[in-house]
Amino acid sequence: MKFEQNFSQQQRQTQKLAMTQQLQQSLQVLQFNTEELVDYLDNMALENPLIEVIEPSFVADYGRGSGASQAGLDIINLVSQDRISLFEYLIQQIHLNYRDTFLRSLVLYLVEYIDLNGYLKISLEEAAEQTGAGAIELLDALTLIQQLEPAGVGARDLQECLMLQTERDDYAPALAYIILEENFEDLVARRWEKIAKKFAIELKDVQQIFDYLQTLTPSPGSGFSQETEQYVVPDLSVKVVEDQIKISSNRKGQPEIKFQEKYFLRMQAKADDETLAYLKGKQQEYQTMKKMMQQRGDTILRVGTVIAQVQQQFFLDDNRPLRPLTMKEVAEELEIHESTVSRSVNGKYLETDFGIFELKNFFTNRINDAGSDDQSADSAKQAIAQLVAEENKQKPLSDQKIVDLLKEKEIQISRRTVTKYREALGIQSSSKRKRFDA
Repeated sequence: MKFEQNFSQQQRQTQKLAMTQQLQQSLQVLQFNTEELVDYLDNMALENPLIEVIEPSFVADYGRGSGASQAGLDIINLVSQDRISLFEYLIQQIHLNYRDTFLRSLVLYLVEYIDLNGYLKISLEEAAEQTGAGAIELLDALTLIQQLEPAGVGARDLQECLMLQTERDDYAPALAYIILEENFEDLVARRWEKIAKKFAIELKDVQQIFDYLQTLTPSPGSGFSQETEQYVVPDLSVKVVEDQIKISSNRKGQPEIKFQEKYFLRMQAKADDETLAYLKGKQQEYQTMKKMMQQRGDTILRVGTVIAQVQQQFFLDDNRPLRPLTMKEVAEELEIHESTVSRSVNGKYLETDFGIFELKNFFTNRINDAGSDDQSADSAKQAIAQLVAEENKQKPLSDQKIVDLLKEKEIQISRRTVTKYREALGIQSSSKRKRFDA
């Protein structure tokens, strides 16, 4: 068999995106939120003596999301003052209220095993093995902890946590504590007829006790967790003037970089060739970063403008409806990559007269089984929430009934989709929404 190799030359033209270091840096700058961008520029300024970073001044407080805000201010200041930790708060009370005895040492030992939610995460049997103390002594120590603030601290499970809070509340329903103690599972499982029969009360009385328990906290220590300051700076601002939407870039709320001209000229005047090369390199670095920051602002504004055009009714209608919108659609409109849109909206915020909103929240999918392309999942969820809010609480709407009522609103979705959206909204099933005192 004869073996032959044939070689030929062909010229082929292809397009490839070269991921240069400068392009990677540009994408990174676009992805940063304002706080991250400030940190990035500060680190750059440490390595480049020709760059001065001018940070935005935080001058106002805002509420997050759909909360009210003051017109004309430039930033949200989500500041949570550092609070004392739960552990420190308990220690202070122990030293203030209990004498220095062996029992107090057991109290201090058990406090080490209370988690951030306020629950004791060690059994008394394990504590007895590790301390050598008796079961009664440890139970006494735990009782002292459970008398501290906040009410419910030191509980070993949810049932005990609710009992501790109920025990201290002079306004708790008369049978609340004993029903928690003896019929907690029945109460949670809504086997209320059994409870009503046992205690010779009406279903509406059980309903009242259940409603009262909803006012208690399942995590008594959660309010003591420490939080750090967070600043959210809106990148864009939307104003509605005579039903016209005007969107602008919030340049004042963004960091800027300034070229150290005097320093550059002074160093240049007495520099040797090596120093001149260094200075020119740092000058080029400044110019490149200046251009990247300009591109960042322009890209975010372009993406925000498309969002505002598609979601006009969100800014004009008090119900804040959202139309279906995907990042792919915005990318196609602007002729940019979908990942660029993603970087432009994550961690970027838009300011309005009625609150601050993250740009990515304006994207919502179409209802898969809807008959209209203009129906979004968000609009369907809003309609479901409204129907449930207006339903007869003694005869709550089933998921199938919600499907039928949505059809009347020209929203056609399946029962399975209604169930999925209802659960996403945190709305319980009709059997668990039924009330006996309505």
